[in-house]
Amino acid sequence: MKRKIFLSINIPLAVQRRIASRAEKWRDLPVKWTKEANMHVSLFSLGHIETELLPEICEKVREAIDENEIFDLEFESLESVPEGEAPQRIQLSGKASEGLKDLHERIEKSLGIFSAPKKAFKPHIVVGRIRSNKWEELAEKPEIKEKFSLNVSVESVDVMASDFGEGESEYALIESCPLK
Repeated sequence: MKRKIFLSINIPLAVQRRIASRAEKWRDLPVKWTKEANMHVSLFSLGHIETELLPEICEKVREAIDENEIFDLEFESLESVPEGEAPQRIQLSGKASEGLKDLHERIEKSLGIFSAPKKAFKPHIVVGRIRSNKWEELAEKPEIKEKFSLNVSVESVDVMASDFGEGESEYALIESCPLK
């Protein structure tokens, strides 16, 4: 059996609630809002993977981050992206993080999917996906961009599965790989 697998940095429940609370003022917009429990920082998707390969993937992720120390991510704004007439999502955007870039590259190398060094890695947390057809129908399209300072401690990399339920995906933790 195959499952859709991705790697993420899961954020604490209190932070998820704080983000959702800040976005509350836009709840009447045509946006499919991310459930609080599903808010996370995505590292990358591995696609559909056979379940028997998951133990090996988890082992490689653990080995890749074995020497990584806990570090912080700094977020600075809640905004619609891309800017302009046709935004696709609302996200909490962060500052480029050297620690996150290094972590990402180590995992890619361990999994054998490294292609080239990245210049920067700016974290983001998807808060909602804009429903483009209904957005286009709005007489006045709001500008969503406000300062929102938030620090999140990166204490683990999580191997996750995206399982599809009744019309919505549910995220399931496969394994949490802690940093030092």
